[in-house]
Amino acid sequence: MRKYFHVISIGIQNTLAYRVNFLFRTLFGFIPLTGTILLWRAIYDGKGAGGKVAAYSLAGMISYYLLVTIVDVLTAVNEDDWQIAADIKDGNISQFLLKPIDYLWYRLCLFFSGRLIFSVIAAVPVTVFILLQRQYFVLPPDGITFAAFCFSTVLTALLQFFISYSMAMLAFWVLEVSTFIFIVFAFEYIASGHLFPLNILPPMWQDVMFFTPFPFQLYFPVSIYLGQLSRAELAWGLAVQAGWVALFYCVARFMWRRGIRKYSAVGG
Repeated sequence: MRKYFHVISIGIQNTLAYRVNFLFRTLFGFIPLTGTILLWRAIYDGKGAGGKVAAYSLAGMISYYLLVTIVDVLTAVNEDDWQIAADIKDGNISQFLLKPIDYLWYRLCLFFSGRLIFSVIAAVPVTVFILLQRQYFVLPPDGITFAAFCFSTVLTALLQFFISYSMAMLAFWVLEVSTFIFIVFAFEYIASGHLFPLNILPPMWQDVMFFTPFPFQLYFPVSIYLGQLSRAELAWGLAVQAGWVALFYCVARFMWRRGIRKYSAVGG
């Protein structure tokens, strides 16, 4: 385990070199969020006092988008998939085939070190933004709900990483993986609840979405925080989310093993 703690330490040092970049990325990320909040305010103003969209009041809707921002900061994969694909194309993974270190765990350590620094840097502007919107921000119903939200957020981070890692493994077979990554991102942006809460859709479309892993990347942990799930639904949802994590971990392992059989590197 010592070698992986060393990887985390190196990852933190490397990430700190780009701390200003992360800060500006966070600050400019509030621009579309602010636009979304203003849009929903206009929608609710048209409905009059006490108006609702599905089960959401104005406070609930704004809290939803604020929570989406928080979960996204804590769990989003930024450039890990591109870096993994580049390692394969450039032959940099050859060194990992000769050393007693697992490439998947190496990349997972770098991912979490990057999320740690990004979260710390983003904490101040995110907190200030939430304070400015505090009249709309709701707290979780109880401690159990908040603990379940935290656990689900960790599973979300793992799910996002393993999906991205699996997509990057396509670099063993194709020269450019960007098309596949953008296709997955397009579906993820809608089906994860990033664009809008999924429970404002007709029930049929909600069922279709939940046949994919994407709702468990954002919508599910946010729904936990907002107290929208019964205890039975919460337990079942966490089990399904953990199942998706396990499935994509196995997919990542399988694609690595098959890809290594095809991999060849010259020089170095």
